[in-house]
Amino acid sequence: MRDLGHVHVESFLEMMSAERGAAANTLQSYERDLDDVSSFLKDRSIRLTEAASADLAAYLASLARKGFKPSSQARRLAAMRQFYKFLYAEGLRTDDPTGILDAPKKGRPLPKTMGVEEVGRLLAQAEAEAEDAAPGQLQRLRMLALLELLYATGMRVSELVSLPARVLDQEGRFLMIRGKGNKERLVPLSQSAISALKSYGRLLAAENAAMKDPQESPWLFPAASKEGYLPRQVFARDLKNLAIRAGLTPSMISPHVMRHAFASHLLANGADLRVVQELLGHSDISTTQIYTHVLEERLQQLVQTHHPLAKQAKKHE
Repeated sequence: MRDLGHVHVESFLEMMSAERGAAANTLQSYERDLDDVSSFLKDRSIRLTEAASADLAAYLASLARKGFKPSSQARRLAAMRQFYKFLYAEGLRTDDPTGILDAPKKGRPLPKTMGVEEVGRLLAQAEAEAEDAAPGQLQRLRMLALLELLYATGMRVSELVSLPARVLDQEGRFLMIRGKGNKERLVPLSQSAISALKSYGRLLAAENAAMKDPQESPWLFPAASKEGYLPRQVFARDLKNLAIRAGLTPSMISPHVMRHAFASHLLANGADLRVVQELLGHSDISTTQIYTHVLEERLQQLVQTHHPLAKQAKKHE
């Protein structure tokens, strides 16, 4: 009987691309992982489409024996789950063999983050430099706008640098962000972010108008790059240089660290985890749960401050 595993994998990848908007890197990762599973099963004379839970558990166990990290094992399991759910939904299987498989235990490292004071110093440095009217002010205003938007919204750096120019025409305190899988989400803007954006937009328009042959760019942060907008690597490099000028440790600061700071500071000040999930654009709450240590610290502090027994204990100290 012909093994149609490869054909079904191709159909699965087409579905992920067309219906879920999966990125090219994601599709390549799924394909590699499923090819590896298929190769393991083939050695055991089992077709990919006919594997039982025990077969897939044996595959995961083999990864552990080979020294694969729990995160790598979890990624392979995620690929298998998506694939077998697809087969079930298409009527190609009557069950999902991954349903009873447990994810490998992994100690998820806490993300690097910045304190409120450090973020304040970084923004203050950017603001002071942006006020300098010397040549190059547009780049300095751009850095301030980038930072204010990043800390106000917690958006991914790829989302930030590729914002459309029409953002400048928007009035109001909300910004529509197009994230992973082309999903859109609405995020609020701070007054300082709105102000920085307007200052940058005014000077950008003035400099464009002063050019002999102005070329309108569809991007908010245009640049002479292949994409036409500011490369995220350039922003990351400029951010580290700004950190040095602000007296901060550059190795501890990046656009992604600023995103973590946004989430951590919101949670520390009473925001709900589900709200933070929506603002960050996480499709799964488990991704946002890396910040639960912030919630735990805040809850512990609340109990120590407000619980009647905790108050009595302090009196007896």
